[in-house]
Amino acid sequence: MSYKRLGDYIQLVDNRNKGLKVTNLLGINITKNFMPSVANVSGTDLSKYKIIQKGQFAYSAMQVGRDETIRLALYTNDEPAIISPAYLVIESKDENELIPEYMMMWFQRSESDRYGWFISDSSVRASLDWERFCEIEIPIPDIDEQRKYLALYKGLLTNQKTYENSLEDLQLICDTYIEDLIKKEPLKRLGEYIQQSDERNRDLQVSFLQGVSTSKVLIETKANTSGVNFSNYKVVRTGEFVYVADTSRRGDKIALAMNSAEPCIVSAIYTVFKVIKPKELLPEYLYLYFQRTEFDRYARFNSWGSARETFDWSDMCDVKLPIPSIEKQEAIVTIYHTLETRKRINEQLKESIKPLCPVLMKGVVESMEVENLKTEAV
Repeated sequence: MSYKRLGDYIQLVDNRNKGLKVTNLLGINITKNFMPSVANVSGTDLSKYKIIQKGQFAYSAMQVGRDETIRLALYTNDEPAIISPAYLVIESKDENELIPEYMMMWFQRSESDRYGWFISDSSVRASLDWERFCEIEIPIPDIDEQRKYLALYKGLLTNQKTYENSLEDLQLICDTYIEDLIKKEPLKRLGEYIQQSDERNRDLQVSFLQGVSTSKVLIETKANTSGVNFSNYKVVRTGEFVYVADTSRRGDKIALAMNSAEPCIVSAIYTVFKVIKPKELLPEYLYLYFQRTEFDRYARFNSWGSARETFDWSDMCDVKLPIPSIEKQEAIVTIYHTLETRKRINEQLKESIKPLCPVLMKGVVESMEVENLKTEAV
């Protein structure tokens, strides 16, 4: 086995969406995954878009040098999709010689990205055009060897996906439980159980700055804080909530989170509040209620304003929700904690699988070197 020119094993495909039968429009990101396209295609002729089928690759030759990433993704869904005409669609000429998943494993290595950056051209877009991409050489063992490495990789992926699917069951239990309570329990006004917290960071004792996402979690802030005086920022203690009143530019979702970690600071324009009757309303139970998509819709529907719509403090206080016995709240919160623990384990599993491709490919290269040494000895 030796390194082989990739262009001898792959070819371009150019099937257009002429009948407009395919409507699922996708893009590809720098993590080599497909994602729903964010492009505005209003009035766009989608018949010119390219159809991609299972087992084919989408490739963007542009900005490889800038991103230091070969933007390549393998399409694995059974139903076809469409992608921008600017992308290239690639397929293996013969899957008995080069398995698409094996090729994708090679390009998931950071070393492949660095090499792509190194050989990209010097244009403004720092592109890696098709001709140069075809010149890349990769180790291509016989088909049985490719299948062996793939079987190991896919086995780990299958285990991780099975674990991930179990999270959906737990999430369904939490959501269904809340919905059942809404039907059976009397609804109470939230304002009777919460109050605003306006603790400022006057002594600068808290330096952990956070933002709030529509995924209902605290995140690293994206704001430029160079030279900013943090003394007027609001402190969010453990168990307290923070939300952004503006809902008009957040995709019909409300940015809200509960701080379950160490105290942090947030922008002074955010609203911070806490539960004042924890023996009657558990903060974690309230957070579960906020996480529902139905609450996003409620907050958006009840936002008001002209150029900018907001869900202000009085609107939050007017929220009505079921508040069952503390024992019932504790029961569903226990399931929620199990769900969150398993989510963290799942992320750890995914992170542990990521380095596997380079390790497997290193095994391919090392076995190739051994084979070459044996050949030379003969």
